[in-house]
Amino acid sequence: MPSRLYPEDQERVDAYLNQPANRVERKPFNVWLLLGVILASVIGMGLIARMLASLVLV
Repeated sequence: MPSRLYPEDQERVDAYLNQPANRVERKPFNVWLLLGVILASVIGMGLIARMLASLVLV
């Protein structure tokens, strides 16, 4: 896909992205890890809510 920027603007963007601070290697996005963290959080908060409810309603 061709750039919609002017050539001089594209050069500035390329220079910025090639700076050492902006060239961070990242691991690929893992959907299953995200879903696992969300599921664990929801289950954990649900268990805490049930525990607190049992303490209050005794």
